[in-house]
Amino acid sequence: MLDKGEDESGKTKGKPSSINPLQVISSIFAAGLGVQSSKNRERDFKQGNFKVFVITGVIFTILFIGALFAIVKVVLSNTGA
Repeated sequence: MLDKGEDESGKTKGKPSSINPLQVISSIFAAGLGVQSSKNRERDFKQGNFKVFVITGVIFTILFIGALFAIVKVVLSNTGA
């Protein structure tokens, strides 16, 4: 038996459901590393909120640069430079 908003496949009709925060983080991480699947990319464009992806992407980029900076500082301090 189908709910009012479902079609034969069980998927809801109308407005697509939004992406949960864990899916946003995993999509940003995968895209940042260049390994995003086309299935997830399509889901992000259809269901995602542009602002959420931009904000999360900026935060990811800042954290990534900070991590690289910290690694370089540790390596340089261990070499005596």
